[in-house]
Parts: sequence; structure tokens; C-alpha cells
Amino acid sequence: MITALTSMFGVDVPVVQAPMAGAAGGRLAAAVSAAGALGMIGVGSSTPTEWIREQEGVAREGAAGRPFGIGLMAWALDARPDQLDVVLDTRPAFASLSFGDVQPYVKPLQEAGITVFSQVGTLDEALDAEQAGVDIIVARGAEAGGHGRDAVGTLPLLQQVLDRVRVPVLAAGGISGPRGLAAVLAAGAAGAWVGTAFLASPESMTADAGRERLLAASATSTVYGRVFDVGQRTPWPEQFGGRALRNAYFDRWVGHEAELAVDEEAHRAVLEARRVLDPEIAPVYAGQGVGALTDVRPAAEVVAHLARADDLLRALTVDRTA
Repeated sequence: MITALTSMFGVDVPVVQAPMAGAAGGRLAAAVSAAGALGMIGVGSSTPTEWIREQEGVAREGAAGRPFGIGLMAWALDARPDQLDVVLDTRPAFASLSFGDVQPYVKPLQEAGITVFSQVGTLDEALDAEQAGVDIIVARGAEAGGHGRDAVGTLPLLQQVLDRVRVPVLAAGGISGPRGLAAVLAAGAAGAWVGTAFLASPESMTADAGRERLLAASATSTVYGRVFDVGQRTPWPEQFGGRALRNAYFDRWVGHEAELAVDEEAHRAVLEARRVLDPEIAPVYAGQGVGALTDVRPAAEVVAHLARADDLLRALTVDRTA
């Protein structure tokens, strides 16, 4: 498959593995890149720079010369400029800047030879990202797992963005297999930004208890909101909630976030649940594509499965010319 994305990075499969903080470390990024797609390391707002540097080394060694990237949260960088500094120092092939004002950080990355991606959840955000000078825009629909806007579905957003911007556009949200990848490529996307499909892979940092919940989930098992951020006292901007698997903690506190914000017992409970990996209280972030997860597949197999989109697109061409 040849797209603007594959041509830009010299890869075989137009897929970027999303930078899922807490799940995507150097091992997963390396496995995805070595398989012919683009892997990423996910950086959270409190991630130590030592960890970023360590995981970058793991990815660089395991990817064997193939490109990989690092994902940053724009809203957190004012307080954590050291995260940007380590990315500028290690110089991965690309980086993502998402969820906040990206403009101050685009040029420094580009001047270091790093291609800049940015996830957007609305057309206005896409136009702002293009104005800021990003190289590739990721149209992230409400179906996507983890943090982002719950404003527009993937296909409506993708169509709007493709019609209005000039830079390459990737689609994100609900793309769990070759049919989803084929659909967004047929629409004009340069590739797909895929996260949930890699969560059960053994190379991910997903805990065993979380992996079991993911494999048992259906497409209707996810919920969107700010419960887990409020409970953990994570200072995500309010417009960026999170999509995760429904659990008892979410059901108890959804609609009662103001009360949760001052409940210290509930705060301690979710922190302890994260420590002991209890998915009934701690968040397991995933998108609506989670229903397609049925078994543990190495990242290379996930990439190979997604690459079957090429066969679907070829078959469509044959059918039309027959």
C-alpha cells in the first residue's frame, strides 16, 4: 500500500500505533515498527524523563533502524518542558502533540528533524493544527479509546477534515481491522491511527487483569467521561474526557463528579486499584473497536491483519472493472 504516510516514512503498512500512555512502551513501539508499520511510545503528564529515554532506547534497538515515534500531551508541556527536551535530544523519527495548544512546540521539533503529528477532535482543531504548522493531522473520532473529545464520530470528522486541510490526514477511532483501514483509505486518509487493537498484544504494558477484561468486552462495553480523571486528581482539561471499559467505580461516580472531587476515600481507592491492578475500580482505557479483540495476538500479527486492507481495496477495484 502506497500512501503519503508510507512514502514519507518508507514503511509498508499505513498504520500508526497510537501512543497509549501506560500501555505503549518501547517494546510495543519496536514490534510494530519492525513489522512494517509505525510504532509509538506513549508519555503521560507525569512520566519521568528517565523512563522516556529508557523506552526510546528499547524501541530504537528493537525497531532495527525502522522509524518510530513518541507521543506528548500538549497541555502538560508547560509544566513539564523536560519531556519535550528529552524528545528533542533523542530525536525519534516523529512525535505527536495533542490535546492543547501545540503551536509553541511544533517548530522546535521540526527544527530537530522530527515530523509532527497532532490529534484533533473537531474541524476547528484541525484548522488550528494546520495553522500551527503540523505535518500530519489525525482526525480522532469519538469512538477512540483513551482521552480526547466526544464531539464527532470518526467518519463525519474525517470527511470534514479531508475537505478542508492540505496536509496528510490519518483517521483514528474504531479502526480495529482491515475493513476499517480499507474504509478510511478509500475515503482519502493517508492511513490509520490504531490503539485498541494493540492493547492485548503481549508487547504492550497492559496488565493481565486488564487484558482479560479487554478480551471479554464488546463494542458496547466502553463509557466516556471524566470520572477516572477526577478520582485520580489528574489535571486533564475538562474538554478531554476518557473512553474506558465500564466498571463499578465509573457507575458509582458518573454524574457525581463534584462529590468525587472532594472524596478522599474514593481517591485513595482508585490509586490503590491502579497499584494492585484491579479493573473493577481502576480504568482500562479502550475504544469501541474493543469488541474485535478476541485473543492475544503479537503486534506483528495485528499489523499483518490490518495490512489485509490492501486485498479488500484490490477486490473492490476488480469488482468495479469486471
